[in-house]
Order: sequence, then C-alpha cells, then structure tokens
Amino acid sequence: MVTAAAYAVTSADSRFEKTTLQRRELGPLDVLIEIKFAGICHSDIHTARNEWGSTRYPVVPGHEIAGVVSAVGSDVTKHRVGDRVGVGCFVDSCGECDACRADEEQYCFNRVTGTYNAEGRDGERTQGGYSTHIVVTEHFVLSIPDGLELDVAAPLLCAGITLYSPLAHWGAGPGKKVAVIGMGGLGHVGVKIAHAMGADVTVLSQSLGKKDDGLKFGADHYYATSDPGTFAQLRGRFDLIVNTVSVNLDIDAYLSMLAINGTLVELGLPEKPIEVRAFSLAANRRSLAGSMVGGIAQTQEMLDFCAEHGIGAEIEVISADQIDGAYDRVVGSDVRYRFVIDTATI
Repeated sequence: MVTAAAYAVTSADSRFEKTTLQRRELGPLDVLIEIKFAGICHSDIHTARNEWGSTRYPVVPGHEIAGVVSAVGSDVTKHRVGDRVGVGCFVDSCGECDACRADEEQYCFNRVTGTYNAEGRDGERTQGGYSTHIVVTEHFVLSIPDGLELDVAAPLLCAGITLYSPLAHWGAGPGKKVAVIGMGGLGHVGVKIAHAMGADVTVLSQSLGKKDDGLKFGADHYYATSDPGTFAQLRGRFDLIVNTVSVNLDIDAYLSMLAINGTLVELGLPEKPIEVRAFSLAANRRSLAGSMVGGIAQTQEMLDFCAEHGIGAEIEVISADQIDGAYDRVVGSDVRYRFVIDTATI
C-alpha cells in the first residue's frame, strides 16, 4: 500500500490536522497519482462541517485534483508515468447501467462513488485530494493538456465541468443569450466558458462590485440584482440562465427573465426546497432544470476546450495549514475566485 500524507477533520467543528492515509495497492487498472494541487470547493466545506448531515469522520475532502502519474498498473493503457492528470468528483461507477453506457457516469443508476466521503465497491471509504497521493482506476483519470497549468486546471475538475456540462447540453453558442447568476468560484468559470462558446453573456450579481472582473472574463453585460429595475429591464431576455449560487432565490423573478422556451438550470444546492409558481413555468413555456457535473468523456472534452481557449480558474494558492482560514473566507465570499492547496506543503 502507498502511504500518503493528508489533512483531515475529525468532527464538524474541528480544525484540519495532518494525518496519514493508506492508499490501496495498485491493481492492474489503477493509476497512482502524485497530487500537486487540490482546489477547495464549497462542497468540501459542506462535507467537512457536516452541513448536509452525511459526513463520516475522519474525512479528507478534495475533488479538484491535479497531479502527475507516478506509477501505473500492468493493464493500464490510457496513462503513463509522468503524464499530467486530474481527478474530479467521482472515482467509480457500475459501468453497466444505461447512464454509464451513455458516458453519463455521474448519473449512475447503481450509485456513483464520490472521490471522498463515499464507500467504494470494495467496502473501503474514499478520501480525497487534500493529500499527497491517490490511487484511481484509469477510466476515471483525466488527461490535463499541456496548455493548462496544473494549479489553474485543478478547479476545472469540478467548477469547470459543472458549468461546461449545462452550457453544452442546452446549446450555449452564437445567437444565444446566456445569463450566469453569481460571480464566484463557479460563476467566473461559467462566464469564461460561455464567452468562448460564442454566446452573448450576462452576469447577474447581487452588486456591481465584480463588474470589471466579469467584463474582463468575457461578459457582455453585468447587472445588479439588488436593483429592482433589473428584473423589469431584462424580462423575457434569456435563452438560458445558469444559477451558480447555493442560497434560496426568488426563482419566479429569475424565470421572468427567460424568453420563450428558455431554461433556468439550478447548479447550486440551497438549504431549503425551491419554491416556484406554476404560472412562471407555463408563461413562455419555460423550463426549470438541474444539472450535476459531466461524465468522464465530457470532462475530458471540457479540459481540451479550456486548453484550446486559454481558460483556467482565477486562483489563490495556499499552503495546507491555511485551509481553515480559507474555508471561512469562502463562506464570507472573500476570495477571487478559487482557493487551491499546494500539496507540497502537506
């Protein structure tokens, strides 16, 4: 087995502490990755602090992983020692259901295995990327193109694919008007991707505080939702709205911004159920939808697209002993726009 250094929490209110993990023995189809960078996703915070009520401690979060292959199993064909690779939100699926056969492993009917805080098919608990090494089956290991630096690529393994998947599925591109709700860790990547796809991009943010950044990232328009006039001005405007924030919004108000046949896609996971009036959907034949991350094939497509268009996350690199402070800053919206852990400091 491979011994890896890691940072874990042991309870909902504990601080991160250094520990060691025993990664599984390298099987014939396994890849051993030396992790270089691990992004901090808000899902990590929800899990570490047991805000979703399903955390099993101790837990090592992290599902935005970028690193280098240090060993491969005897039957591995996709990756070689020295390759630049990444791992996203899941590390296994059944491979047999309709979803898996359609390259939509994230919707596996027989339970996708999360990168951390999940039980693998071997009965062992998964632990994530706040560590120096990880062993993952080759199918779930992504190739990071040379055009992407590892540090800015790490958040793409969650934030990038979370935005790319719905933008691609609902046809963001030339002639389409797309709005991104929120200019945070998810939203700023969505603006870059939607712009690169050729869509007319609008940011809908609580204030105009990040307007200069939004325009720099490719937004054509930027509006403050704290201004009641914004909703009247933009009524019936958009073909697609992607909501990246995890708080409960007035969904009816945002649905009013959709054009005929427009769709609002929920990406954030608010604490309370979403409330919506039936008339808001019936008017203009609007749709309210949801989306998770993409499958492995689409995630690779996303990485290749981002490399081609020079898209990476805007990051602040931190050392492992700064994780607790980074969590507090994320909750306080005090980051532009994604924290990334340099795992050499673990």
